[in-house]
Amino acid sequence: MSSATIQPGPLQTSWFLPYKGLVGMICLITAESAIFTIFVVAYLFYLGKSLTGPTPREILEIPAFATVCLLSSSLTVHLAVGALRKASLASFRLWWFLTFALGAVFIGATAREWHHFIYDRHFTISSNLFGTTYYSLVGLHALHVCVGLVGLLVILLLSLFGLVCQKHSANVDTFAMYWHFVDAVWVVVFTVVYIIGR
Repeated sequence: MSSATIQPGPLQTSWFLPYKGLVGMICLITAESAIFTIFVVAYLFYLGKSLTGPTPREILEIPAFATVCLLSSSLTVHLAVGALRKASLASFRLWWFLTFALGAVFIGATAREWHHFIYDRHFTISSNLFGTTYYSLVGLHALHVCVGLVGLLVILLLSLFGLVCQKHSANVDTFAMYWHFVDAVWVVVFTVVYIIGR
C-alpha cells in the first residue's frame, strides 16, 4: 500500500484594506510632489536668465534660523504622535504646540523676509524672471506651511477640548505625514534657492 504524499498548501494570511486616511494622504503627497517638481524645474531652468536685476546673490540671505525651526518641527511632531500612542495627552499637547510654534516662527521669518524684499528692496514678483520664479516657488511652499499650521491648530484645539485621545493616533499620524512632507520639500527648496541658486 503506497502512502499518498500530501503537498502543503500555501500559507493562508489575512489581508486587510489599508487605512483610508493613509491612502488619501499618500495620494495627496504624490500629487503635491509633482506640482513642486514642476516649480523647482522651472526655477532651475530660468535661473540666471533675468535681463535686469536684482540677482539672487544680490538679494538673498540664507534663512538659517527659520530652516532650523522648521526642520526641528519634524522631530516635535514625531514625539507628539509617539506620546499620543502611549496615551500621554499632556506630552502630546506640549509637543504638538511646539510643532505649531516652530512652524509659526518659520512663516513669520518668511513674511519678514518678503516685507524686506518688497518694501526695502522693491523686489516683487514682477521685478524680473528671478522674482517671478522665487515668489512662486517659495510662496507655494509657504502656502503649504500655512495649511499645515491650520491643521495643527485644529488638532491642538480638539485635544484641549478632550476630543483627541489614544484611539485617534492613526489619524494624527496621518496628518503628521503631511507636516513631514512640508519639511522635506523645504530641504529641496532651500537647497535650490539659497544654495545652488546663489
